[in-house]
Amino acid sequence: MSFIKAVKLVHEYFHRDEDGNVDHIETALDGVSLDIEAGDFIAILGHNGSGKSTLAKHMNAILCPTEGTLWVDGMDTADEDKLWDIRKCAGMVFQNPDNQIIAGIVEEDVGFGPENIGIPTEEIWTRVSNSLQSVHMEKYRTHSPNKLSGGQKQRVAIAGVLAMEPQCIVLDEPTAMLDPMGRKDVIDTVYELNRTKKVTVILITHYMEEVVQADKVFVMDQGRVVMQGTPKQIFSQVDTLKSYQLDVPQVTLLAHELKQAGLNIPDGILTREELTEALCHLS
Repeated sequence: MSFIKAVKLVHEYFHRDEDGNVDHIETALDGVSLDIEAGDFIAILGHNGSGKSTLAKHMNAILCPTEGTLWVDGMDTADEDKLWDIRKCAGMVFQNPDNQIIAGIVEEDVGFGPENIGIPTEEIWTRVSNSLQSVHMEKYRTHSPNKLSGGQKQRVAIAGVLAMEPQCIVLDEPTAMLDPMGRKDVIDTVYELNRTKKVTVILITHYMEEVVQADKVFVMDQGRVVMQGTPKQIFSQVDTLKSYQLDVPQVTLLAHELKQAGLNIPDGILTREELTEALCHLS
């Protein structure tokens, strides 16, 4: 079985009136089926309200399916006896790092998760050091998180998840509140963790440039997976993405417009280097 597998996954939110009666039902996930292999870097795209964040919360068993099934490393997220194991297996990083950082010192915050799952003290400090080194925050271990930048805080939040040694990290729009430099810093860190430590990564984002190196991309709309493939396959379909209210990387859009203007440029250009090479080969 795939590391994460969803079969006809449905999630409904029940909205109630002042008397507690169900006013209406919102279907956030509508029959989602997907497979994610261990060690993959997966990106999930979609406009606001497409269901991508709801899907992310199912991967960590924060939410339980209304219908269908989602397995994490063979464990059914609807099985209450497996919740603890699922959450140790799949760590979650949220949009706002301030919602995850609880301690007054960086190293204490990173060690909070391992302490909660009963890791011996000596092992905790080893994990804290290793995790902070992994996200290049070792020199800030005795600092107050309140004095860090947004990007640094997000890296501390990632270190806190890493210290629990999960097989998978689910990041729900981790760069949404960061400036461009902070975004690049965090995304570079996440890609490095995937490559060097073989951690499975699921990145939920609406920044197209963040996913060009992903192994696979899923596009969601109205609670359904409407596109899936490699970044090159997905971004080759500029007009289709626009129909789902999504942009493409700026260099991809430029290449698309040059092709429409008559230049012989291949579809799915993802980087400036690829575009430069394509232009150099024009006769």
